[in-house]
Amino acid sequence: MFTSVDDVTARLAETGYLASPAVATTVFLAAKLGKPLLVEGPAGVGKTELAKAVAAISDARLIRLQCYEGVDESRALYEWNHAKQLLRITAGRDESWDETRTDIFSEEFLLARPLLTAIRGDDAKVLLIDEMDKADVEVEGLLLEVLSDFQVTVPELGTIEATRRPFVVLTSNASRELSEALRRRCLFLHIGFPEEELERRIVALKVPELDTVLAESLVRVVGALRAMDLRKVPSVAETVDWARTLLALGADRLDEEVVRASLGVVLKHQEDVQTAAAKLDLDAV
Repeated sequence: MFTSVDDVTARLAETGYLASPAVATTVFLAAKLGKPLLVEGPAGVGKTELAKAVAAISDARLIRLQCYEGVDESRALYEWNHAKQLLRITAGRDESWDETRTDIFSEEFLLARPLLTAIRGDDAKVLLIDEMDKADVEVEGLLLEVLSDFQVTVPELGTIEATRRPFVVLTSNASRELSEALRRRCLFLHIGFPEEELERRIVALKVPELDTVLAESLVRVVGALRAMDLRKVPSVAETVDWARTLLALGADRLDEEVVRASLGVVLKHQEDVQTAAAKLDLDAV
């Protein structure tokens, strides 16, 4: 998939994803070793976008399992098309049960969900298991067979093995601790908030029309906000949103009036807005 770490960096940049050396190195190793990649970090730092970018540069199909409380085997792996099975049973009333059972538990009646879809077929795929920490602990057990051997066992059909392994990315906001068994099967990558220079480059890439000096001021102010004791600090995505906001407002400098009027773009809780309004000193930034 990639020839070197520099190749990863350059090709990700072509999609608009500016990767740090740590990110590029871990992506290269995950592809080279055929290991799933577990990416942790705060919301909005580019974990999901990394999987999308890898899919784009490798010309692979992105298959996404969005995790949430209550997601189960029928949503993650597969389920049987019960309505179609019932119609088949009704249509074959004169057949023996053995004949009917062999037919209704076949591929024709199987509804593949993301995990099964990802290991079937010969085309290139990127499997994104997004926000793994939001799923119940039991769901991790479903993943172990897939992540260890890239196979899924369907009792009625047998074991379905991958003929071409997908590139797997699991993301987590670390709202709960993932099991050691799951971690052991993955390479680990933590993506935090970027260094100031990298964030300036991201803003310049995403909002090239924004004045360079204004972009630098914006990044410094965001850094000052992240240093505060806020309920939710601004993400990189919100930095980019703020840059677009300043462009839309026609602002040529980041003064107190502009900041107070647009804080709601980067801060999502009223107490955070109040804290920032009281503590943010633009002259010191």
